[in-house]
Amino acid sequence: MTSDISLSSPNLLPQEDADYLCSLIRTIPDFPSEGILFRDFMPVFAQAKSMNLLIQGLVNALPVMPSEFDYIAGLEARGFLIGTALAQKLDKGFIAVRKAGKLPPPVLSQSYDLEYGKATMEIEKDLVKPGSRILIVDDLIATGGTAWAAMKLFESIDCSVAGFSFVMELDGLDGTAKLDNHPMSTMMVMPA
Repeated sequence: MTSDISLSSPNLLPQEDADYLCSLIRTIPDFPSEGILFRDFMPVFAQAKSMNLLIQGLVNALPVMPSEFDYIAGLEARGFLIGTALAQKLDKGFIAVRKAGKLPPPVLSQSYDLEYGKATMEIEKDLVKPGSRILIVDDLIATGGTAWAAMKLFESIDCSVAGFSFVMELDGLDGTAKLDNHPMSTMMVMPA
């Protein structure tokens, strides 16, 4: 197992499966810039076994029961891969939360702050009915800006965010503090 990556709970997967899944995540120092440890999650998607384990682990870690949400919203871009597989497994609809300029109009937009500027996330207008309950998923929670923007987008159309589900959490960055105490789960924890 990669020594600095571990499951957030030992009950999510059998230990042998957890070790295998964690071993596939590569750590690349100084990418995309000096001082950053990039967590390359893409090898997990390259094998059916690891993909199946990932989705089962996410189901086991859900922060709320499936009956408590109507849609899964995946954040660009790896959240699309995870979210669609999870939505299919749980028989839910899927909503893509995209970076600005990627969806045809009309769209709803929410800007948020980055360390180096601003970014904007969008969803297609009228795709989700008011009153819908949304589970927001992504591969990683770091500073929490993207997840916060998605939450605000759905709240702006009178949807409720049932919770958040992340594969990985970078420990020590406190990104979850931005998520208004919504139910949240992470499958793996690693140092920032």
